[in-house]
Amino acid sequence: MAAQAAVLTIKKDFDRLSPSAYEKFSGLPIGNIIDAQGRVGALDYRIKPITTAHAFSGPVITIDAGPRDNLAAWVALDYVQAGDVMMIATGGYELSSVVGDLFVGMAKNAGVAGIVTDGVVRDLVGLEAVGIPVFALGISSNSPQKNGPGTIGLPIVIGGMSVASGDIACGDRDGVVVVKKDRVDGVVRELGTVIAKEASMEAAVKAGKTIPDWVASAKSNLVIDYIA
Repeated sequence: MAAQAAVLTIKKDFDRLSPSAYEKFSGLPIGNIIDAQGRVGALDYRIKPITTAHAFSGPVITIDAGPRDNLAAWVALDYVQAGDVMMIATGGYELSSVVGDLFVGMAKNAGVAGIVTDGVVRDLVGLEAVGIPVFALGISSNSPQKNGPGTIGLPIVIGGMSVASGDIACGDRDGVVVVKKDRVDGVVRELGTVIAKEASMEAAVKAGKTIPDWVASAKSNLVIDYIA
């Protein structure tokens, strides 16, 4: 007789960076982080904050709940650490919610910093009352099942990106960006340059400039055909 397949596959121990590595991204606009890693890293534009609370950053714990099921998400609450961002993949399923306010309330009790899913959620009034950031495709009051299968701690694809547990996720009103663990040092180094450029541009706007200096410089190296 063949062995019964496991309902959930769980990787309990995955590589985490030092807390200081994650803290370096706290409070930064996701646009700056994206610019610092080659202008990429944002999840699908449709994954947006559902709640008024929207700013978060922290290490990712990955969950693949599959469509119309949230068993893996519930079990993952037993493995999260304070400050984690739960990223729940559903395959983009929109016909039923993956989590609601009771789940998010317990996630907050466990110290979760934010929840991101490529599915939909429910109980908006309750989610607002809980007060932690929830990002999703939208709202549906339809309920999920709790049958599995699913995975916890293994790589997932969410919002068009491959994400691993221990990567960094940051969110704000513009969406969510993911920084791979092995790119963190390089992104942190580049952030200094990006932030300095942003400050310079902001100063130029306040000074009344109508065009940045780099455009004038670029025009000198362009072949421009003016037409009547």
